Amino acid sequence: MSTALTFRELPYARESLATVLSTTGAIGENSVVVTDATLFYPHGGGQPGDRGVFITADGRTLAVNDTRKGENGQVCHLLDPGHGLEVGQSVTQQIDWPRRHAHMRMHTALHLLSVVVPHGVTGGSIGADRGRLDFDLGDASFDKDELTERLNALIAADYPVTSEWISEAELDARPELVKTMSVTPPRGAGEIRMVRIGDVDYQPCGGTHVASTAEIGPIQVASIKNRGARNRRFTLTWAETPGGGQ
Repeated sequence: MSTALTFRELPYARESLATVLSTTGAIGENSVVVTDATLFYPHGGGQPGDRGVFITADGRTLAVNDTRKGENGQVCHLLDPGHGLEVGQSVTQQIDWPRRHAHMRMHTALHLLSVVVPHGVTGGSIGADRGRLDFDLGDASFDKDELTERLNALIAADYPVTSEWISEAELDARPELVKTMSVTPPRGAGEIRMVRIGDVDYQPCGGTHVASTAEIGPIQVASIKNRGARNRRFTLTWAETPGGGQ
């Protein structure tokens, strides 16, 4: 039985009930717990897995250290061994909301970065304090202060951020929608999830996002660094947080 992705339909939900499906297996030093539904986003697409807690009916609080994708559509919650959870038991899931919300804001900001830097994306990662995209720029060059100004203008425009589904055939007919050069959207289910930002961006994405660009808040391009002959790494941080990036 696969795990229902509650976080996808309710990205702002912070707490929800779920039922334990299995407690077997381990990843590293963590025990794997699978539930029938989850608020926890599993690591993927450059976005970290959610953390938080499971609260049992008798009041025990169990830390969820990370969340990963499992087999057959299941989501693996990584808990400390000895959690005592049993199949069929109900738990209240609570995500670390400040961390998740920061990921949502940064993820949406990186989509906007791909608008103002219209080149192929060769890599990226999302964090609560910073995020980055790597681009195949060739001979092109950009000024970080000018990019910061353009990004904040897009953010202030308060574009709505929505998602929809299209068929794999529709995506095949519009290959320009895929901005990543080395990673393609997951296939096999027949449909691809698309994220739309007003009339400025439309691309495949399975991550969580804020509802409007204004919710991102002020951002800055902290650094642009060489990563090979053609690749450049653009790092974003919150405008109120000084610092550069890797």
